[in-house]
Amino acid sequence: MRNLLNVTTTSLLVLALPIAALANLTGTPTLSANTALSLDTGATSASGGDILWSGTAITPQGKAGAFNLGAQGSTLFNSLNQSTLSAFGAAYSASPIPVATLVVNDVFAVKTNGGNYAAVLVTAVTSGGSISLQFVTFGISGGPAGPTITNVINNFGLIPAGFSNSAIAPGALIAIAGSGLADPAAQVVLSNSSAAGGIPTTLNGASVKITVNGTTTVPGIYYAIAAQLAVVVPSNTPTGSGTITVTYNGQTSAPFNVTVAQSAMGFDSYYGTGTGLGVATNALTGALYNYSNSIPPSTNVVLWGSGLGADAARDVSYVPAAFNINNLAHVYVGGVDAAILYQGASGFPGVNQVNITIPASAPTGCNVSVVGVTAGGVPTNFITLPIGTGPCSDPAFGTAGSQLTSLSGQSTVKTGFLGLYHSVSPATSGGGTQTNDFAFGSFQSTTGVSYGASGGSVSVGGGCVVTQSVGASGSSVTTTGLNAGNISVSGPNGNAALTAIPQLAGFYEAQLATGFIASSGGSYTFTGSGGTDVQAFSASLTFPNPLLTWTNQAVGATITRSAGVPVAWTGGAAGTFVVMNGSSSSGSAYGSFTCIAPVSAGQFSVPGYVTQALPAGTGSLTVSNYTNYQTFAAKGLDFGLLEGYASTQINSTYQ
Repeated sequence: MRNLLNVTTTSLLVLALPIAALANLTGTPTLSANTALSLDTGATSASGGDILWSGTAITPQGKAGAFNLGAQGSTLFNSLNQSTLSAFGAAYSASPIPVATLVVNDVFAVKTNGGNYAAVLVTAVTSGGSISLQFVTFGISGGPAGPTITNVINNFGLIPAGFSNSAIAPGALIAIAGSGLADPAAQVVLSNSSAAGGIPTTLNGASVKITVNGTTTVPGIYYAIAAQLAVVVPSNTPTGSGTITVTYNGQTSAPFNVTVAQSAMGFDSYYGTGTGLGVATNALTGALYNYSNSIPPSTNVVLWGSGLGADAARDVSYVPAAFNINNLAHVYVGGVDAAILYQGASGFPGVNQVNITIPASAPTGCNVSVVGVTAGGVPTNFITLPIGTGPCSDPAFGTAGSQLTSLSGQSTVKTGFLGLYHSVSPATSGGGTQTNDFAFGSFQSTTGVSYGASGGSVSVGGGCVVTQSVGASGSSVTTTGLNAGNISVSGPNGNAALTAIPQLAGFYEAQLATGFIASSGGSYTFTGSGGTDVQAFSASLTFPNPLLTWTNQAVGATITRSAGVPVAWTGGAAGTFVVMNGSSSSGSAYGSFTCIAPVSAGQFSVPGYVTQALPAGTGSLTVSNYTNYQTFAAKGLDFGLLEGYASTQINSTYQ
């Protein structure tokens, strides 16, 4: 669900149309040995289902079939859809997928007993014999004819339930998603908060009640369509655990559980995704910042969003006078504490603004992290801003603001991506570690807007970003594979051919021999013969001597989320950067963070407000030394990028 109301100036609300994914089943189950999973229902059992985890293999059950796609990770997993999965056809079989193949980031497809298609990502395999999966099953439909609530979320932050920062607040603008919520013929028409009486409490036949600790409040409604409502939580709503119901056409939905907190701020993002490029305007001129117009340090800017806290004067009506709601103790820009000049009402019901000064010492780049934190250490969602002068620049990634603006403005972007990876991770059984060398290629035609969103990206030295999800929803980005011909990679220890995956046009992979990437580093070259869509190319990168060593791995075994985690390293090439990735899951809630620091720093402390945003549960911590990204050119591509990294991953418990 994306936000429907998007703030772009100090005086105007602009609608961004909804995307409500109501037909997919998602989940993040952990299966112990001899446990079956139904991908049609998400239920586990001792037998039956669609797949059975024996502790040594995943085996399709009944009429179900599976097809393994290799250790492609979330890049491939998020690109899969029902059309792609159904095209695999005869590739689905009843053959077991052995544990040696089911490493972290392995992706496999399943045709279920119910005739649906599922994409499955391996997120953890323990020595104790359990396996953790993330899946999305496409095409699941049905449900009652009356109103049904599937999600309640801050309209801007979009943090789903299951996280320490996923509450809603009195005075906040929230989105309620589901089906049958209002007149099915209704269109998105924004209620006028300046009209007499303000926004109504009944609209297109829909009304809402919020009940907390025995007190029921009735919110005003900005718009009401069958799939989604936008409402403002009344400021007299008590805090605590409660429920929300929607009534339409004489029928009332089942109660949906919510948590109401004093403050639960969500910042607005430019593309309405809750992450990536944030909405920030100049405090004096109202000009909107973007990749081509980055923010100079020491500039006063306005951040927009909702959820600072109660504001009874603006529950339903526009009231222009300022009103302080001082519930954020900090706003960090690239990890640097920014001066907060004002936080409170914007005038519109449910819409807040936070005025800050970009610190003079803030890092520069196209995706510098921005997050607000309460006195209790609870963070907002994480957005990014372009900091610098004129078009932003991230030379380590080979990108610049003018390029991002140009690509995001195109209807489609043809890109090539090549990667060479050396990873050390926990062994799937028997304890110890396993080492894998892997080459990957992806050549795709992709919708341009995905290049502007930049969700999950952060500039070097630009702080940390966090992503939070419940289950997996698949990707809304449209991609088409490009034929790049035959691709190979050569280095000091030999040559290897990447194999094109027949069922996934544009994807190439190679499991390399152990030691292909030497501990002493060296130069490696990808060569492409050229195909029907992409012509011949050559691209090279260099691994350092020695490869980076993570020197304090033991601190990551158990992480106290409120305290953060320090990371230290030696080695790596001068001028490169170190990426710290952490993730954890609890039930269906999955969270991950990314922090990037220059290798010369030798250490980095992941802040407590970052790890606090992950759910308490099991997961991992990974430290990687990336080569600086290299660009390459080939006729048929708008942009080509090459990366390499050496990484070490450990299992972690987040408590």
